[in-house]
Amino acid sequence: MADNSSSDGVPSDSLEAAKNASNKEKLTDQVMQNPQVLAALQERLENVSHTPSSYIETLPKAVKRRINALKQLQVKCAHIEAKFYEEVHDLERKYAALYQPLFDKRREFITGDVEPTDAESEWHSENEEEDKLAGDVKNKVVIAEKEAATAEEPNPKGIPEFWFTIFRNVDMLSELVQEYDEPILKHLQDIKVKFSDPGQPMSFVLEFHFEPNDYFTNSVLTKTYKMKSEPDKADPFSFEGPEIVDCDGCTIDWKKGKNVTVKTIKKKQKHKGRGTVRTITKQVPNDSFFNFFSPLKASGDGESLDEDSEFTLASDFEIGHFFRERIVPRAVLYFTGEAIEDDDNFEEGEEGEEEDLEGDEEGEEDEDAEINPKV
Repeated sequence: MADNSSSDGVPSDSLEAAKNASNKEKLTDQVMQNPQVLAALQERLENVSHTPSSYIETLPKAVKRRINALKQLQVKCAHIEAKFYEEVHDLERKYAALYQPLFDKRREFITGDVEPTDAESEWHSENEEEDKLAGDVKNKVVIAEKEAATAEEPNPKGIPEFWFTIFRNVDMLSELVQEYDEPILKHLQDIKVKFSDPGQPMSFVLEFHFEPNDYFTNSVLTKTYKMKSEPDKADPFSFEGPEIVDCDGCTIDWKKGKNVTVKTIKKKQKHKGRGTVRTITKQVPNDSFFNFFSPLKASGDGESLDEDSEFTLASDFEIGHFFRERIVPRAVLYFTGEAIEDDDNFEEGEEGEEEDLEGDEEGEEDEDAEINPKV
């Protein structure tokens, strides 16, 4: 049996518990008298109390009620913003009609159906004055050579491989193009953007116009991007303007043996019973830019896509937006590379600003907390 001896009638286990409690109190007093511990504890309490959600929780019910009223106003603002973007889409459609005659003439120059006049071909470069001075100095010396070179210089029709060159220049597009896609893209003559008609759901169509070729019979390949410009009922505060929500491609009528989106492989099969081996041929998907016209469908049945599918769909939407906003309106500058240089310079400027802000963070922490721009 255990020895439950006591002192003055008090059990020993009670004495031990009292002693432990006394030690804990002394330790707590010592810790709370430590300035470093107090400072760390105070900082932690301040951080907790300064989080927005914890602050809202401390407010009186009457104030929370008014905040809910503000949120209702915010939802109404989001719906007004959605109407604003619908009108912007109408304006885009209106001005697209004004741009189109210029884009039609662009196509005629590219294909060589029309030759630009001297006035239409005149362009003043940034280095025009320097070029003029240099030309005046050398003119008398090299005039004969120039005449000979001009006589021998080839004069191809239009601007050869115009759109294909843009595909090569733009990283976002060149990553999609395989070597066997290149001869097909050299037949691409124009890319157009068509906006949805008034009263129809918001969308736009990319039209890729091809000259007759040995690969498919289509003269036009299309990609339709469906858009939504309304706040999400479940999360209305996430609305930031129209977004692409789905896309449809088209059927490419490939000529026999010319479909670059599939490849034929040979596979050996062994008969389970007889043990004989036969070789079969099978078609499997192949990487190609022309898979662009057979897009992944956004899930419409409530089922979520896996991570890879979501990334593929997001990339597709980004490419469609880039064609619409950048490539088609500014095609010549992507052909010459000037637009790409502008994009690179803009990105470098952004990085420089980030570096400056990081430098400010070290010396001006309080100020940085106030200057927190919305991305």
